[in-house]
Order: sequence, then structure tokens, then C-alpha cells
Amino acid sequence: MKVLISGASIAGPALARWLGRNGAEVTVVEKAARIRPGGQAVDFKGRTQHEILRRTGILEDVQAAQTSKTDWRMVDAEDRVRAVIPGEFIGGDLEILRGDLATILHRHSEDCAQYVFDDEIMALTDTPNGVTAEFSRRESETFDLVVGADGVHSAVRRYAFGPESEYMEPLGFYYAVTSGAVDLSGLETSRPDGRAVAYGYNTPGRLALVGGQKAPNLFVFQAPSADYDRRDVASQRRFVAEAFAGLGWRVPEMLAASADAPDFYLDALIRTKLTSFTRRRAALVGDAGYANTLGGFGTGLALLGAYVLAGELLAAKGDLATALPNYDRRMRKPTDAARKANAGPFMAPTSAWRIRTRNWTFANPLLLRMMLRLTDSMATDDTLPDYDLS
Repeated sequence: MKVLISGASIAGPALARWLGRNGAEVTVVEKAARIRPGGQAVDFKGRTQHEILRRTGILEDVQAAQTSKTDWRMVDAEDRVRAVIPGEFIGGDLEILRGDLATILHRHSEDCAQYVFDDEIMALTDTPNGVTAEFSRRESETFDLVVGADGVHSAVRRYAFGPESEYMEPLGFYYAVTSGAVDLSGLETSRPDGRAVAYGYNTPGRLALVGGQKAPNLFVFQAPSADYDRRDVASQRRFVAEAFAGLGWRVPEMLAASADAPDFYLDALIRTKLTSFTRRRAALVGDAGYANTLGGFGTGLALLGAYVLAGELLAAKGDLATALPNYDRRMRKPTDAARKANAGPFMAPTSAWRIRTRNWTFANPLLLRMMLRLTDSMATDDTLPDYDLS
């Protein structure tokens, strides 16, 4: 098979590794100039996700590059701790920076796939012989299958399925992850056991979180509309600054540190409405198909989806009429939670009462144990299929 994959973050390189090592001719196109470094920590949790890492051949590399867990201490304006949200709940039992994971996956796939950076798909056209992709820089080319692994604002989904508004649901919350150092002197930033500590401050509909391994500065907030330009970082910085204007605690320092931070990412919290991830000769993997921003499902689902799509394509010997419906069927159950959860009200409760209730829940040992067991069960699915993949 001749396969085009759009996106070189997580799902794209994972799929390239599986398909390329099992006989497919794979091209990965990425509009960034290189693998993007840094980013926030992503995590894996439970037996199924660890088994996916093992089968992909990257478990030891991920373990070697993992970050420490981060506990969130939720404080008031005087730094008094109101609740501790443990790292086991916020993340997984194995965490790694997104850029480090992308680098590992690229290293495991670059010998069996052609990577094309600084380019992107501009159009897709079905033909009797396949699907023809037009690019911004290189010559158009025809492929047997095109895969969108290009995130929540997937170009492949837009060209092959239709407008984003038909398939993705904004949740009324936004988040920004930025670099930039903030003075935390006087606060404990790591525990004696090596676990990192971050500090979170809530007002209704807003969370400012600083420190720890998950993200240097994290802002989560409710807003009626996306009053910014996705192509203009200056307008995005203003959107965040206006949302947090007038807040005390360390928020002014965080905003000042973020104002000129080289790493700045803003987007809406959004979740999928898709229950089918294929259309004709196109398929979606990862956030392009089953996003739930900050919901804790993305990275593990991305690797699972890449494994299942590759396995079904190889099992069907490239017969898309068989492989793609089987991929849809197998991924429907694992992605079900992504169509339901909304992390916004948990991270940025919309009233003082809801903030107190969230904090009280995590201060109650019995309720905390129940929630940890729930997250463990959601992360583990013992029906992981077996494929004859190398």
C-alpha cells in the first residue's frame, strides 16, 4: 500500500512505524519545520496503554525519558492549601513531555517512512486509482489511503469529511500552555520523594496553575466565544490576558512571564462527535478523530488507534472495504469516553460553591480512592486485539 499520513506528532509517527515495518510505502507530511520539542507532559495509565507501548517497541525509551509525577496543590490567595489533587489522578503512572515522545516515535519510524517537513496538504481528490493529494510545496501525488493524524483542527478531516463544526464540539472553555519562569520562592516545588508540586488558584470559571512537570504555566478559563485569531499569537496572548485581568495571587506574574514566552499555545477545549473515523479512502487517528482536550484520553488513544488501524489494514491485506469498517468498529468503544467528558468544569469550576465542592471531594480520602479506581478502570481495556505485526 501507498499511504500518506498528515501529522508528525504522536499518532502519525506511530502509524508510520507500524505500516512502514510491515511493507507499506509511507509518506509523512508535517507543516512544522521539524519535530516540535517540549510541550506539556502526556501520560499513560493502566495495563492496556503499557502493553501498547511495549508492542510499539518504545516502552523502555519512554521510561528512560519520563518526568516525575506532579501533585496539584489548590490554594487560596494567601497560599493556604485547600486541596491536593494527586498526580495519579491528573496524569498517569508514566508521564513524558510530548516533544520527547514525538522524538522517540520519529526515531523508531524514520528508517521505514519518508518524512516531509515544512509542507502540508492543500486538497484531496478521489480518483479511480486512489486519492490525489495536493501540497503547498511539493508535486501532487496519488495514494491508496490518506490518514489524518493532524490534531483537533485536522486538514484531512476538513477535506475528506467536511467542516470542523460538524464533527467537533467546543466546550465553552479555553486553555493556554506557556513557558516563562515565575518566582515560587517560599513554596515547596518538589517533595522529598522527588515528586513535583504545582500550585493552582481558582476563581469562578478560571484556573491559573504554575510549576510542576505537567506544564510551566497553565491557564484554563470559560469564555463565551473564541475572540482571537488562530494565526496571530499576539491576539491569543491578549485573549488570555483579558480573561485573567484583575486577578491576584501570582496571576500577574504568570501573565507577565507568558507575555514574551517563546512557547505559547492556546486552543479551545473541544471533543469529538465522531463515531466513524473513516470516509472512502481517508481515515483519522488520534485527536483528528477522537479528541477530548485535557480529558486524559488523547495520547493513549492515539497509540491504540495507530496500532488498530495498521493491524486491520495488514489483516485485510490492504482491502480498505474490509479494513476501515473493522477499524471503526474496534475504536468505537475505546473512544466512547472522549465523546462525553468535559475537563473544563473540573479544572475551572464556574462558581465558588463548585470550587469548594471540588476541593472537598479531593480532601476526602474515601472519595479520592473511588475516583482513582474509576480512572484506572477507564484506562484499562483487556480486549486489546492481536495482529501479526512486526
